[in-house]
Amino acid sequence: MRTLLLLFISLGLALSPAKATHILIPMDEDQSNHLKSYGIAYWVIAKGVEVDWLLNYRGGSFAFDYNEAFESECVIRGVSYEVIPTSQYNNILMEIADPEANMDMVKLEKEPKIAVYSPKNKQPWDDAVTLVLTYAEIPYDVVYDDEVLSDDLAKYDWLHLHHEDFTGQYGKFYASQRNQAWYREEVRSNEEMAQKWGFDKVSHLKRAVALKIRDFVIGGGYLFAMCSATDSYDIALAAEDVDICESMFDGDPADPQAQEKLDYSATFAFEDFIISRNPYEYEYSTIDATNTRQRSVSPDVDFFTLFDFSAKWDPIPTMLTQNHYRTIKGFYGQTTAFLKQYLKSDVLIMGESKPFNEARYIHGEFGKGMWTFYGGHDPEDYRHFIGDPPTDLNLHPNSPGYRLILNNVLFPAARKKKQRT
Repeated sequence: MRTLLLLFISLGLALSPAKATHILIPMDEDQSNHLKSYGIAYWVIAKGVEVDWLLNYRGGSFAFDYNEAFESECVIRGVSYEVIPTSQYNNILMEIADPEANMDMVKLEKEPKIAVYSPKNKQPWDDAVTLVLTYAEIPYDVVYDDEVLSDDLAKYDWLHLHHEDFTGQYGKFYASQRNQAWYREEVRSNEEMAQKWGFDKVSHLKRAVALKIRDFVIGGGYLFAMCSATDSYDIALAAEDVDICESMFDGDPADPQAQEKLDYSATFAFEDFIISRNPYEYEYSTIDATNTRQRSVSPDVDFFTLFDFSAKWDPIPTMLTQNHYRTIKGFYGQTTAFLKQYLKSDVLIMGESKPFNEARYIHGEFGKGMWTFYGGHDPEDYRHFIGDPPTDLNLHPNSPGYRLILNNVLFPAARKKKQRT
């Protein structure tokens, strides 16, 4: 009888969750909520437990040690998961380790401290990154000029640039929005901030901020930007000592030789571009592909494709392109995409639209840090206009376009692993 009881106890332990030692969060089409899955991974890391990111395995799945609280959190957040025994998980790792398989496993060890560079006053548009961070329940701090100029960026691992105009031209909205209350408040608050920090022009304030952000990246920080925060940032770096603002923006004319004085060596991603000298034009430069002739297409045929990278040899771009689809719906922004002829030779294109000869998703290194630029405003709103309501991500829990943002959020948590050459 005692022997039989021990047998039943042993069988019960073998079948209990305690023996099923891993939770697997699939990220293929079986996942009910891809976006909140990233939030689960971040939450587990924040609890001091390592998460395995299984690159190219079922859409870039996550796995971690079983814990009843972790399982409960998956249920609460509506995230699909599988509880699997050690033997099954070991078989998955063996499959991933096969030299012939384009898969790899990366350890996510410590939750990155996240900051979003965004003005404190409300603007008449939303921001895809803050929307998805909030939806995924990933914590972040909002910083702006005060914090950046006070060197608070040292507290953070990852910085996102809201739809800022770093050139001091107030988003080039002068022609259409200069009489709107929000625009006038934008001018007033920026001029007040410039005076507070001892700058005689808003453009000088923004360049000082851009240089502080550059130093953050040089020191090992991760920078992510979308839409107009991409090209306007690089333009500000190139025009560090050049006045490119006309009188309605800073009180005096732009330097007539501004174009010839740009320093392309100072930029992250772009070179040889021509800046827009027309203050009434809703465009910064020739970098952006929004108004090019070949872009006169319908949403039905506007897509871009993610490149396939070798997981074992190129882990960084592989992490940044994890997805359950390789073809992503296009979407517009003030800066929609980047014309390839203006990319520096060392810029890595991770997503492109071949018919338009444009890059949509690019990456590079600068100093000890890295940056990623993503064209467009909102991956689930094809043309987002001023005053439009924010996207409800409850309607898009499996958005492949939003997944690219969250890949970048988790990326700094990865154990440092050198790229092979």
